[in-house]
Parts: sequence; structure tokens; C-alpha cells
Amino acid sequence: MIEINNVTKKFDDFTALENMSFRVENGSIYGLVGYNGAGKTTLLKTIADVYRATAGTITLDGKVIADNAEIKEKIFYVPDDIYFVANSTMDKMAKFYAGFYPKFNFETYDKLVKLFGLDPHKRLNGFSKGMQRQAEMVLAMSTRPEVLLLDESFDGLDPAKRALTRELIIEYANETGACVIISSHNLHELENMCDHVGLINGKKLVINTSVDDMSASVCKFRVIFNDKRDKEDFPNFDIKDFSRDGKIITMVIAGDYEEVEQKLADMAPLLLEKYPLTLEEIFLNEMEDKNYDITKIF
Repeated sequence: MIEINNVTKKFDDFTALENMSFRVENGSIYGLVGYNGAGKTTLLKTIADVYRATAGTITLDGKVIADNAEIKEKIFYVPDDIYFVANSTMDKMAKFYAGFYPKFNFETYDKLVKLFGLDPHKRLNGFSKGMQRQAEMVLAMSTRPEVLLLDESFDGLDPAKRALTRELIIEYANETGACVIISSHNLHELENMCDHVGLINGKKLVINTSVDDMSASVCKFRVIFNDKRDKEDFPNFDIKDFSRDGKIITMVIAGDYEEVEQKLADMAPLLLEKYPLTLEEIFLNEMEDKNYDITKIF
């Protein structure tokens, strides 16, 4: 289990992360989302000890990661900007990583190379961006880490390779019990693979919950009444978003969805329908200034 305890990260006078706390259980896949510049990459680099936390601690199985070479052998960080040793091949990088990660498994490496259809003897600087990302994923899983940190690891992959990568991450976490933390702008990808999700907004973690609990705590409803109603006619609901098209009202309401549905039913609507929110919809409803006025730009 990896624990982030009250972590703050500052760069001189700039605060990138503030008082952040959460944990990732063994075998869990934790999805990290947030707008560009929210601090996702900074957080992953701080967990990997590339950056040193200004305050707070990060532990793996109760042991502090910072300055602990033995613990860091169990962590592999795949950055958004992939870097390889100049003029190296996959085979050369495999030997390179094997020198730092005692659990590096060449049998796993060979199987993954064949699965992705990569040439391990070809120079990596001749690979496309997507192929380089595949190569780094192969190398990462071959080190058999207990903590796998993935920063935008679906970027540049075609649909088939995205599906393969997603399945491999799920299988790896299930089979090895590893903690996986993955950041991505592709919220649909995270929704289909993560069991927990965290949303960074304003330097802080504003959502930290299981996907199941998140789905049960906020829901979208569409209702129709005989008369025309506005948001003020629903004072007893925690409405996150409200829109009306004639008599058709669409609302995103927080709270136990069964209780909310019953309260709406008690208002005797002509139509009452509920829909679970996607991760993208939850993300947009939590972010500030989501209702932009673009009508006067052009």
C-alpha cells in the first residue's frame, strides 16, 4: 500500500500541491485527473522521489520512499515525455534497467515484446511516439514493480494498442497486487479500468473516492412537469447543474440517488428518468468556470 500524507510541493514561491492525502491499496488502479497544469505530473514525480516533497511524507508499506534506494527499486515511473539512452535499442534498455531493478524478468520482457510486435534490436530513436510509449510500457512491466506510476500512458497509441495496454495494466495489478497510479486526459479510458479516482483542482485533491461510491453519490435526472419550473423550485436538492428546455428539466444532483429519485417522484412529475454520470461529466461539474460565454468571441 502506498500512502500520501499531507504532501505539499513548492517551487520557490509557487505552490504546486497543497496538503494532499490519499492511499492506494495493493492491487488497486487509481486514476488521477485534473486540468492541464493542475499538478498531476508533479504529484507522480514526487511519489517517485524525482521531486522532494516540501512537506508531508510518502510511504510504501509504511516505509518512507525519499532517499530509500531499496524502496525505490520497487517503483517504476513512466513519464509523459519518454526518454531513452542515446542510440539504444529495447534490448540495451532492458539490460540497463536490469542493473537497477533486481526483479527485472527477461521472460516477461520477451513475451511483451512479441505481444506488442516491436523490434527489440531496432534503435528506439527510430520508433514513432506511440511505439516508444509501448516500448517503455514493456520495460516498465518487465521490472515487476510494486508501484507503477503512469503519466499520460495512452497518449499516441492507436485504439488497438490502447485496448491492449489497458488490459495489461488491469491484469498486472490483479496478478501481482501492485499499486497503479495513472494520470490521463482520456477520462473514458480511466473510467473503464480504475477502481478509485482522484481529482486535483486548485492544488488540492477535491475528489478521492471509489468509482462505485462516486457513481452512487451523484446522478443526472431528467424530469417533466405540467407547469414550467426553475431551479428555485427545487430548494431541497443539492443541484450541481441545472438546465431547462421548455418543460424538460435536466439536473445533476448530489446525494444518495435512491433518496433523490424518491423525493423527485413525490413531486409527481409526468416523466422521471435517471442516468449515471460519466467520469467526464463528474469532472466538468467539479471544475470551476465550466459555463463559458463564447457567444461574443467572434
